[in-house]
Amino acid sequence: QVQLVESGGGLVQPGGSLTLSCAASGGIFSLYTMGWYRQAPGKQRELVASITRFGGTNYADSVKGRFTISRDNAKNTVYLQMNSLKPEDTAVYYCTAEWATAYWGQGTQVTVSS
Repeated sequence: QVQLVESGGGLVQPGGSLTLSCAASGGIFSLYTMGWYRQAPGKQRELVASITRFGGTNYADSVKGRFTISRDNAKNTVYLQMNSLKPEDTAVYYCTAEWATAYWGQGTQVTVSS
């Protein structure tokens, strides 16, 4: 069983930056494809970014050029660096780990507002 704990969310002004972290335990971190999803009020959950165990990355079109996903296998942690934040980035952000099955964190709130 894999446990995922997100941190780093909060309130930020438009144009600002935040870095989310997700610490994993209970599995072999280096094998997992790690991802970040988000869900805004009244909207479906969507994939924001993912990174494979080989380091390959994938981004939603809405965040390309602004967000960067990375992983540190030595620390069992995946990060999401978010720059040039917009009000439409406001959502609960969830960390995922997938290998044969998918595990989810509890989510962290990101609010972009002036």
